[in-house]
Amino acid sequence: MFQQLLTSFFSSAGFGILFNAPRKLLIQCGITGMIGWGIYFLFYLYEQNVVYGTFIAAFFVGIISQVFARFYKTPILIFTVGGIIPLVPGGLAYDAMRHFVQNDYNGAVSLAAKVLLLSVAIAIGLVASEVANQLIKKLPDKRPRMSK
Repeated sequence: MFQQLLTSFFSSAGFGILFNAPRKLLIQCGITGMIGWGIYFLFYLYEQNVVYGTFIAAFFVGIISQVFARFYKTPILIFTVGGIIPLVPGGLAYDAMRHFVQNDYNGAVSLAAKVLLLSVAIAIGLVASEVANQLIKKLPDKRPRMSK
């Protein structure tokens, strides 16, 4: 598990470098990706549905990105792009294309469908985190007001 988290940290931080994130925020980019991958990997490890795991991981990547963006006063995209990279099903997409080339259409369609489901789960997870953020912002303020 530690090796998985460490690898996801460096891949997320590396994509932060690739997308010109400020140097002082590369650790936060790595942390965002590491947490997202850790959530996904727990679903995978305990043989749960990885599509749900991808959705939950993307949701938390979105939430953490919003927190970091607000705290460091930077665009949310800096943390979201790096944080979501470990969840992208690139290897699975490669396998799907390899099966197509080898004329194994049943295997290729099966893998391509899984790639599509995982990609949609990532997108919905990020959108759901933004919706949750907007709903929280619209909640009425219940703190008592000081009168003069």
